[in-house]
Amino acid sequence: MKKNRQPLIIGALISAALIISIFVVVYYKNNQVNVASDEQQSVTEANKKDTSVTDKPATDDATKPIEQPEQQPDENGYLPNQTLPTEPTYIDGILLANKIYPLPSTFAPDVNPEASQALEKMLAAAKQQKGFDLVAFSGYRSFEYQTTLYNNYVNRDGQAAADRYSARPGYSEHQTGLAFDIGERGKDDLWLTEEFGETPAGKWLVENAQEYGFILRFPQNKEDITGYMYESWHFRYVGIDIAKEIKKKNITLEEYLGVK
Repeated sequence: MKKNRQPLIIGALISAALIISIFVVVYYKNNQVNVASDEQQSVTEANKKDTSVTDKPATDDATKPIEQPEQQPDENGYLPNQTLPTEPTYIDGILLANKIYPLPSTFAPDVNPEASQALEKMLAAAKQQKGFDLVAFSGYRSFEYQTTLYNNYVNRDGQAAADRYSARPGYSEHQTGLAFDIGERGKDDLWLTEEFGETPAGKWLVENAQEYGFILRFPQNKEDITGYMYESWHFRYVGIDIAKEIKKKNITLEEYLGVK
């Protein structure tokens, strides 16, 4: 009888071992699935946090809403007792320099390379298309040079008159390195005059400057906005797309930027 029971006992032990093995395997797999699920959830949460930070729009000086001055300009267009800033003003990436938003006295970028290349293309096109021999007779001006120039005009014409056509030190577009006074060679007597705008060369510039990224900075009948009298010779580089939009809408840089 004992011999007959031995196979049964062995079979029972084997069956028990198999059941225990199956239980262990199932437990192990379930535990691994739970661990994997926890890890995946952690990764998902981390990704959500990273995405929220990444998707948050960056804010810098070029995108911040511009603060409008609280004071009212004086009779010459300047804010009373205004001090020069420590940083230049950029609005939507565009450098602005006018009677309300001046430049630091230390701002000295020299001629902007991109603007210089665009200027060369424009002058070459005028020569090739129409035979106009145009020249930029004034470009970048340092703070120190503008000081001397402005003081000379004040001594000659008085401050009120000078303020209509010459910027005070720190307020000049020429200090940005993006502005150029343009005239026609051989017609120097028309340089810095409204009459230049009536010449074929002056008219060509007004009609075509936007194709090279330039705008007529101080157009006619806009002195109450720009702060300066009509200057048929003063062109400012802003880039082709922006120049075309300003030309199409027949507006000033101040109006385009929403500061006037």
